[in-house]
Amino acid sequence: MVIEFLKGHGTQNDFVVLPDPDARLDLTASRVAALCDRQRGLGADGVLRVVRKEALDLPAAADSAGEWFMDYRNADGSIAEMCGNGTRVFARYLVEAGLVSGREFVIGTRAGDRPVVVHPDLTVTVQMGPAAITGASVAIVDGHNFSGVAVNVGNPHLVSIVDDDIDELDLTRAPRYDSDFFPDGVNLEFVNPLGEQRLKMRVYERGVGETRACGTGTVAAVAAALHLAGTDTGKSAVDIPGGRVEVTVERGASTLTGPAEFVARGQLDPQWWERAG
Repeated sequence: MVIEFLKGHGTQNDFVVLPDPDARLDLTASRVAALCDRQRGLGADGVLRVVRKEALDLPAAADSAGEWFMDYRNADGSIAEMCGNGTRVFARYLVEAGLVSGREFVIGTRAGDRPVVVHPDLTVTVQMGPAAITGASVAIVDGHNFSGVAVNVGNPHLVSIVDDDIDELDLTRAPRYDSDFFPDGVNLEFVNPLGEQRLKMRVYERGVGETRACGTGTVAAVAAALHLAGTDTGKSAVDIPGGRVEVTVERGASTLTGPAEFVARGQLDPQWWERAG
């Protein structure tokens, strides 16, 4: 069996894209982890499987208004609900592969449908759904406590607004968090306000580690900053190590706009695939 792949990224949050319309691939956790390994595989923060919703036995797929479902896996092989940067890459792939008509359509995810617009300059706007404030908790980095706002953007986040320069934080080791508050793990964002409608952010993603960007994390960061300022509506540019995205947050809705890039495409070696299983 020929297994095609593409390698792409959204603000340097990078992914292996696996076109698999009829869900024929046995996408085990060990294969995902091997693909994402930067020494023994292609290297990526996650895997985006492109599959028709009818091919999946998932409630989220059955309920989707879109034809295509983004089956997203973290770099360690675990299943994740949603990925904002990955959705942009996924959307560009569907357009360029001729799998959708037009540039406005719906992508199904485990966090629900995500309407997208692929712009002529190949930036993509994703309707990310609500960014819900769910409480407060603490992240611990090198023994230091960072108070944070818990935000759900289809997946869980804890956003800490930090006075000191976040570039000085050591995120080479996993920060700690309250596992009772976040039983399924959490993405941890550390944010510096840079002035009106601009933030700087670093992120430690569950199942991955520190990444160059996190789309849902940027939405969570803006929602948390607005919440602490006493409002639930606004917009901001968010600078992450991999670039810049634009986020708007409204009551019950949010959008994320940013680039989507492809860097390579090819075929996986079938013997490697079998061994990785």
